[in-house]
Amino acid sequence: MAVKSSEKRAARFRRKKHIRKVVRGSQDKPRLVVFRSAKHIFAQLVDDEAGHTLLAYSTTSKEAVESLKDSKNKTDKAFKVGQTIGAMAKEKGIERVVFDRNGYIYHGRVKAVADGARKAGLNF
Repeated sequence: MAVKSSEKRAARFRRKKHIRKVVRGSQDKPRLVVFRSAKHIFAQLVDDEAGHTLLAYSTTSKEAVESLKDSKNKTDKAFKVGQTIGAMAKEKGIERVVFDRNGYIYHGRVKAVADGARKAGLNF
């Protein structure tokens, strides 16, 4: 019997809820959240204490569309999104973050975002 997409989505939200109980972001150590859709990848830095998004970058950003044209596949794009969000964070003086995989398996594009952010100089 095949697993329905609604069951997969419900399982991811259940995992996400458990992760969010532990992972909290602050002004000096924000939460790096990754959202993955079928075509795109989104990353943002969130201060949970104030309830604000500090930075956001994705493959749909105006700047990203031009710079990601030469990427071979979605994993390469995710790595570059991680590098860019890491560089943007360094410019704002943020060096440490907590990683929120948002219920996704730490593999593939989610891992590529984390690796790109680490290469840009962020510490998890």
